[in-house]
Amino acid sequence: MGQPELYERFRAMHAAPGAFIMPNAWDGASALLLKREGFLALGSTSVAIAFALGRPDGAHAVSRAEAIDNAALLTRLTDLPVNGDLEDGFGPSPEDCVATVEAAIAHDLAGLGIEDTTADPSHPIHDFDDAVARIRAAAQAAKGRILLTGRTDNYLNGRPDLDDTIRRLTAFAEAGADVLFAPGLPDMASIEAVVRAVAPKPVNVVVGPGVDLATLAAAGVKRVSIGGSLYRAAMTGVVEAARALAKGDIPGGTRGIATREIAALLPSA
Repeated sequence: MGQPELYERFRAMHAAPGAFIMPNAWDGASALLLKREGFLALGSTSVAIAFALGRPDGAHAVSRAEAIDNAALLTRLTDLPVNGDLEDGFGPSPEDCVATVEAAIAHDLAGLGIEDTTADPSHPIHDFDDAVARIRAAAQAAKGRILLTGRTDNYLNGRPDLDDTIRRLTAFAEAGADVLFAPGLPDMASIEAVVRAVAPKPVNVVVGPGVDLATLAAAGVKRVSIGGSLYRAAMTGVVEAARALAKGDIPGGTRGIATREIAALLPSA
């Protein structure tokens, strides 16, 4: 299936009633297993890509090409719409964000997210006007071709300011972002305030503050992503198995999904 068809499928999911979960995969096997379990769209996850490569997340340690190639792999293997977690657009300028949009389209992604982060710990969030200009340029490039999520990471960077978060998301919506996202919102009241502020545009939340999909849907959330949660769950399995092995418990350290079960999902050579 070509990129335009994947984009239209993804866009239609956001226009349909109710909410949906978009789990985040990080390699071919995880993507195929999630497809097998019935998910209709996937996200990539920057933290899992970075950690799998032995690099820090959110520090420009993973290149645009590496991140997009990873998301393209998920698309190619599953033929599902994939939303690329493409961090800050891989550069500070609006032109960098446009280049990321164009590369995502060229590699068959159905959607992408661009954050207002800077990868500079001393100044982690772009100033308001710069953040909006970056989303506006990305939205102009994306319009009618790929679904753009405008994201502010205030809450992940020691800036728990709901008013500024809403100000940014509202401005991103007005600048043309298709979906709005502020990871780390602390409670349902904050989520509901964001949904009201940007309506009728859809809102993504990550995991949610200890609530289920029905509760988030009732609050007006459209899409729930998982971030690095599944990757961390997989790494938890590694730790638990390693601890069993360290105690000499070979059976306890070698349980898991059968190799043939994963192999059966892979395309033939």
